[in-house]
Parts: sequence; structure tokens; C-alpha cells
Amino acid sequence: MTDRQAPWTEDQVRALAPDASSLAAARKLAGRWRATGAAGTAVWGLCQGSGSKPYQTIVDLAGPAYKCSCPSRKFPCKHALSLLLTWSGGAVPAQDAPADFAAEWLAGRAAKAAAPPKAKAAATPSQATVEQRRARVSAGLTELEVWLTDQIRTGLAQTDRSFAAYEAIAARMVDAQAPGVAATLRRLPAAVVTTEHWPELLLREYARLHLLVLAHRTLDALPEPLQAGIRTHVGYPTQAETVLAEPAVRDRWLVLGMRVSEEERLYTRRTWLRARGSGRWAVLIEHSFGTPNFTGEVPVPGHEVDADLHYYPGAAPLRVQWGTRHGAPEPFTTVPSTDGTTIDDALDAYAGALSNDPWLRAWPALLTEVVPVLGEHGWQLVDADGVALPLSAGARPWRLIAVSGGHPVSVTGEWRADGFDPISVFAAGEVTDLETEFPTQSAATPELADLVSVALLGTARRNADSVELAGAVAAAVPQRSGEPAVRLLDTAALQDLYLRGGRLPGSAPKPDPASDDPRRLLPRQAADRLRRLLADKSAFLPEWFAAAEPFDFRLPDVLCVQVLTAASDSGLRAPLLRLAGRRGRWLAARNPAWSGLLDSFPVDRSVTVEPAVRRSESAGTQDLWLFGAPGERKDWLAQLRRTDPTAARETLSAAWAKESGPIKAELLALLGAGLSLDDEPLLERALDDRRGDVRRTAAGLLARLPGSAFGQRMAALVSSWVRVDPDGTVAVTVPAEVDAEARRDGITDSTDQPKMRWDTPDSTVKTLHQAIAATPLTAWASVVPGTAAAAPTSTPPSGAVRGVQSSAEAVPGAGCGVPDSAEAVDGSRVDTATAALTIALPPRYAKAIVDGWVDATLAQRDTTWARALFAHATPTEQAVLRRRELFTLLDAADRIEHVLDLDAHQLTELHAILPGLDHPWPRQVADHVLRLLGERARTTARQPHATAGVYTDRALLTAAGVHLPVDLATRVTALAGTTEDPAWQQAFRRLAHDLTDRATMLEELS
Repeated sequence: MTDRQAPWTEDQVRALAPDASSLAAARKLAGRWRATGAAGTAVWGLCQGSGSKPYQTIVDLAGPAYKCSCPSRKFPCKHALSLLLTWSGGAVPAQDAPADFAAEWLAGRAAKAAAPPKAKAAATPSQATVEQRRARVSAGLTELEVWLTDQIRTGLAQTDRSFAAYEAIAARMVDAQAPGVAATLRRLPAAVVTTEHWPELLLREYARLHLLVLAHRTLDALPEPLQAGIRTHVGYPTQAETVLAEPAVRDRWLVLGMRVSEEERLYTRRTWLRARGSGRWAVLIEHSFGTPNFTGEVPVPGHEVDADLHYYPGAAPLRVQWGTRHGAPEPFTTVPSTDGTTIDDALDAYAGALSNDPWLRAWPALLTEVVPVLGEHGWQLVDADGVALPLSAGARPWRLIAVSGGHPVSVTGEWRADGFDPISVFAAGEVTDLETEFPTQSAATPELADLVSVALLGTARRNADSVELAGAVAAAVPQRSGEPAVRLLDTAALQDLYLRGGRLPGSAPKPDPASDDPRRLLPRQAADRLRRLLADKSAFLPEWFAAAEPFDFRLPDVLCVQVLTAASDSGLRAPLLRLAGRRGRWLAARNPAWSGLLDSFPVDRSVTVEPAVRRSESAGTQDLWLFGAPGERKDWLAQLRRTDPTAARETLSAAWAKESGPIKAELLALLGAGLSLDDEPLLERALDDRRGDVRRTAAGLLARLPGSAFGQRMAALVSSWVRVDPDGTVAVTVPAEVDAEARRDGITDSTDQPKMRWDTPDSTVKTLHQAIAATPLTAWASVVPGTAAAAPTSTPPSGAVRGVQSSAEAVPGAGCGVPDSAEAVDGSRVDTATAALTIALPPRYAKAIVDGWVDATLAQRDTTWARALFAHATPTEQAVLRRRELFTLLDAADRIEHVLDLDAHQLTELHAILPGLDHPWPRQVADHVLRLLGERARTTARQPHATAGVYTDRALLTAAGVHLPVDLATRVTALAGTTEDPAWQQAFRRLAHDLTDRATMLEELS
């Protein structure tokens, strides 16, 4: 075999996919490969499917050509795509020779290629055939001319513009062997119903067809290049041998853009190339029916190749075929900024091509040092001198705007009658495809308005003699008498050409560019990974964000569009906006769909928060607090709270009277970090605020603050409502209305509750729940019999509360000095939580009391109560839903011990609580989960029809793929090899792949 070929990039593989669903399916097969290898231009492997026999997949990279034993009719199939993706990722080892099943197929291809070519029949049609076809075309075009004049004579407003009407005349053109004309006619009805200015569009197209009919009628009298162009527009076929016989044009061809379109299952790929030496343009057009199965011989954008190209004959030759290559494609990092790259050059080139071929619709252009600008006339490209070229009406080139950021870039595109259509942008040495939203609207042309008015009414009612025309157009209109409709079509064709070829550039000011982001750029592989994770809404995203956060990367500019769109998910918003940074903020300010995110952007981390003693030296950072967006202000205050809690509290207190809106509660919530009794005055002040969300936030923080007056008030309130007699009888007396002090503390604030949790109209149930949820849990030691004051046995989480008092205040049992456990008469320790949960609660209030304990435990993060509630509480609906949250409050050792006590018959419970463990799972838990899964696999193999097998454990397998330590991939692979059940084998391979994929993901960020 020859030397092993370097792996393709993922972009090259993605370009081969017949459709998006095939590519998505290919990614899901990543963990099913074995016996893979690469040698020379071949890549092969075995992919485990749903059956016992794996699919044999081979790819010959020289074609490329594909062979797979699967029944798919797509080429390449998902297995071939998955194999290529695996190879692209470096997971296919090099081999000395292909496997036997691959060698057989490759040998057959080599033998077929080495065989002498079969003699082909003469492709050149006879003269009689040529004349016969031309006669048919001429007859069809004569009928088309009659149809066109009927349309104009009757008036566009009166004619039949249905799909059926256009299909009828298009079918006649197909019969007349004029498929190019038929294709134009078939596009018109869709354009009519989607375009506001459809009368102008129809007149333009009818005039264009009329001009084509006239040219074909005098074909022999025209120059040969123009004859070739007319035949192409009509739809005469051009033999490949004829094209290859044209003189070869050798140069280093830059691949600047590529697009795939689809029409009635016919996929067309257009590739734009520009000669580095001469600046000449070329377009390679390929077709594939059914699926976009194009050859891999075309380099991807961003590469250049030394090759011969052969142009199709024509008056303005542009389309080409590949000739001889004189080297392998290589990436380029510069584009020539020689003549022909200005806006004036682009308009001149288009006018020159249009003069040679009046049916030309577009001409490519490379514009260097231009800035995309949104002004009163829509989107434009503006150069350094303020010369502007409009984009197509309705275009939304957000990827172009993101890459530019208001800075000059080089843009490849096509100039059309309605504006410039950007295809790719070149910046920072890379070509980026522009997934521009195609226009859904068009702009009217005032110079054609009078002619359009006549065409709408019809020449039978009004003639075009009174229409004022430019002198050059009036002189060129044939002065012949006869049908007014024909004269109108003549005039419209010339006026349209005059306007298109004589288009002058405009002018526009350049915008203020986005400021540079000094942060380190996210590595290319990691950026590609993030793009896929966001597109798939992957469960790996939280781990990716956590791993990326310490590096404080900035996104590649082109990713800002996808990230801002994904930031509509509030769960992803904070890390995504931090990655988007300055460029993302600049971009969001220009798109109404993203403007709502502006308030959520965090402050730049390059602006540091300094201690209070140096605040006079950090006026710039103070400006963020005084004048920044809500997101910046929150982030600034949060950083200050972490570094100087006192300064943060004083800053908020000073601005408290002037704060308003939802941000007021959000700023107050930041005091939760480093909460101390020093914060109590501000929180008590907030209880009197007009906004309910502010009052609720203050009450929640005060409830977490040991020794607070709020906690004492709540404890006193509960003690007066709930009485536990020595015999364990519980008496609950809740008033229908509470006093003003309790209302100030939020007890009757109905907005503090979600939907009614309990199926009862009794408002006292809700009132009791609110009070219990806000009461310090230590207060229950004075309520529950059998407990007495003693030293506390639990401490709050480290760093959560500071300045805790150690003695109870005026109300017994209300302060932090009241214990969570006490000594009973017999000397044993009595846990308050355990004792409380053994009390027989009155049925009317039982659920509200337990739910209140659960809410208080989660708010106060009390480990002792969490352990008791998790183990002993009679579950209510709310307690069941929050069981996982209680589990997270247990000590790490207790959580691990509980998981290890679960066996293979308790996988539902296991799956419910596993998210409460640290990520990744501790080693003991990971080993235990793998043992349980292996046991389930062996059970399924022994009793294949007893259960649903692996499908019942999909949730646990998915969680394992997300949370198992990544270094267990080898062990999982070995487990797959020892498993007899095919479905479990496949599941374990997929799990091993997920672990390997996560390991690679983390390596990409390091």
C-alpha cells in the first residue's frame, strides 16, 4: 500500500453527508466500531448494528467511494460517515495492509481502474439530429413568444398566475427540448406568492425570456461565444468532452466558497474559485439526484490547489470542469488584494460580463477591506472611503457581522440585480462559510415603475409610448410598428439591462467597531466541540462549562451567532454570555432578537474589583456599578462581595433608595455569599420594600441567618401556633388572619407560594407552611418534647454564614444557641429532627408541616434535618420531588454509603439520587454502578425474554456516560467484550465511547 493519507478534517467529512439526519445518525455510532484501520487511501472497520453480525464498511478515499454491508440506499451511508468521523478524530489506527473484507473490494476497484477503457460511441450528435432539435426548440420558443405577448397584452393583474398555468407552458418547453427555459418558468409561481413586488419580477423575467427568444431566432448571425451562451440558457446540452477540449487554464486556484441547494430532489453544489495569479473567477457546478452525494475531489473552502481548469464555452465564461492537478490542496492564509477587489471593480466586472451575456444573473466578486453596516437603506458593505454596496434586500448576514465586528474583512459573494449576496468571509487567515438567510423580500425599482404599471393593466388598455426612458435606452428600443406588447417587452429588457449594468455605488458611514477582547481565544477543536454540543443540546455541556471556566476563554467570533441564539435557554445563558464577551455584546445590540440579552452580560473580567481601601484608584470599575447594564452591575457587585463583603454591603446600602425594578431583588440576593449579622439591618429594611420579590428575597436570607430577629419572630410565631403535649399529642391553632408584624415578614404574601400544593381550600394550611419554612430549625428543640437546651451538634456550611452568635436571644429556642439535639433523661442523645418526625401530626396539617421542614432544611442547608427527612419522613408529594435535593445535603460519606446499599433491584432509586453526587462520581460509586450494570447484562444474557433487557436501564446508562470518571473507558470496553447479550455489548461500547469522548473534550480545553 502507499503511504497512509492524512486524515480529513471534520468539515470535509461533513460536506459528504447526504443530509443532516445522516450526519446526526453517524455521530451516534461512534462507540460501535472495532477492527478499524487505515492504509494508503483506504479506511475500514466493523460497526455493530442491531443484529449479531457487524456491518463491514470500507471507504476508498481516492474516489471517494463507499462500500457497506448495510441495506441503506444513501451514499455515503451513516456507517461510512461515522467511520470517516472516527478517522478524522484520530481514532483509526494505521495498518500495514487492509483487512481481508476490505482488500477484496479494493482489489476489484483497482482491477476495474486498470482495465483498458471501453470504446465509447461517438458522443457528437449527427447534423440531422442537431437540426431536428433546433427546429423543435425554435417551434417551442415561438409558442413561448405568443404566450408572453398574451400575458402583457391582457395585463399581469388579469392573467392566470397559478402553478398549473406555469406548469403547462413549462411542460411545453420540456417537450420542445428547452429545459433551461422550463426551469425559469417553474420558478416563477413560487416567486410570485413570496415576493411583494411580484409584478416587477414577472416583467423582468418575461423581458429576459423575450430577449432570449429573439436571440435564438438570429442565432447563426451572432458570434460563436455568444451562440454558446444562448444555447446554455435555452438548455442545449454541452458534452463533457467538448469542455475538456477547451484550452486549459492553469493557476493556483483559491477555493473561496461552497454552497449546496436543492430543487425537486436535485442537489446542486456550487464551488467558487479564484485564480491567485490572474484573479480570474471560476465556478464548479456538480449535481446529485436524491442525496447530496458529491465527490470529495473538490477542496474545501480555505484551500488552494495548482490545477488546470477548462471553461465551458460562452460569451462570459464562468463554469468550469476540473482538469489535471499539479499538486495536493494546501490551506492558504492570504488572499491577493490586487486589482479587482474594490466595490467599483466588482460593479465594472459585472457590467462587462452583462454586456457579453445579457441573460447573466450574477457575477462573483471578492471585496477586500469592507465593513458590513446596517443603515437606513438596509445592510451594506462599506469600504475605507465610505463607498457602499447594498446586500440583497431582506438578507440577514449575522455570521458576517459577527466575524467582522465592525472591522474590515474580505468578503466573497455574487453581485445580482437586487444586491450583493455574501457567500464567505476571509478574516484572520481563515475562510468562514456564511449561512446567510436568503431574502424573503425584494426592493422595488423606481425606474421600472411606469413600465410595470403598463404591464399590470395590459397593453390592450394602455401603451408604453408615454413612459419616460433614459436617452440611451430610448435610442436602443427598436422603432418598429406592430404589437404594443412586443414593444413593451423590448423596452423592459433594455431598461432592465441599463439599470443592472449601470448601477452606481452608494455611500454610508462605518459603525463603531467592537472593542478587542484581550482574553485567550478558545482553541479550534474546543470551539468545534462547543458548536456540536450546543446543536445537540448535549448533557456534556455543564462539564464543558466547568472545565472551561478557569481559562476564561473568548469565543471565535463566528460562534457568537449560535451562542446568542442558544442563550435563550436561561440555564445556559450565564456561561455562554461570558464566553461571547465583548463581541457578543456588540452583536446583540444590533439584533432585536438578542437585545433582551444585553442586561444579562457579565462584567469584563479584565476589569478587576479592588478592595475598599483602593476604591479611589478604581474609578473605571465604579463606572460599571453606576452606569453599567444590569448584568454588569450584578457581576461587579458579586465580585466585590467575594473580595470585600463589607464594601459590597455598603455600596448596596448607599444605592438602595435609588434602586428599582427586578434587579433590586437580584442585587439583594448577592448578600447570600458571606451572609452575616452585619447584613441584618439592610435585610430588615428590605422587608418594608414595595416590591414583593424584594421582600421575599430578604425574608429568605434572614431565615438563613442564625440569631436574626426575623428568626426569633418566626420561632415565636410557630411556638404560639404549634403545641406538642408530653404525651405526643400535637395541637395546631393557626389564625385565619395574622397580625401586621407577621404580614411584614411575608407570612400572608400569597405570591410567595407556587401553585397550591395541597388539595384543600383551607388558607391556614398555607399560612402554617410559610411560617415553618421561615423558622430556624433549631427552634424546634423547644417545641418537641424530650429535648432540652444543649450544645449544638451541627454547623452551617463553610463560608455560608459569618458572625454567628453562640447564645439564644430574648425568645427561648429562637437563636442559633438552641441545639439540634439534646440529652434525654436516660442520658442518651435525642436528635430533634428524629424526634419531630416521630410525632403523630394532625392529618389536616401533616403535609404542610413536613413540606415546611423540607423547605427550611434546604434553605438553611441543615445536614442533620436533611438526614432525618431523607431517611424517615413520610413522603408527601413535595418531599418526593425534593428528595434528591435533600440527598445532596448529606455528608459525602453518607451519600456514598446509601448508594452502595442499593442493589440491582433498586436501580430506579439509584437513578433518582445519583445526580445528587459530586461530579464525576466517586470511585466507590462508579465501581458499584458498573458492577450493577454488569450483573444486569449477565441476567439478560441468561434470560433474554424475561425482561426488556438494556432498554429498561437506558436512563442509568445515559447518566453513567455523563458522570462516570473518564479513566474507566478501558474497563467499560473490557466489560463489553465479556458480555454475551448483543444489546448490552452495544450499550457498553457506547458508554466507553462517551467516556473517551469526554476525556478528549477535557483535553481540548487544557
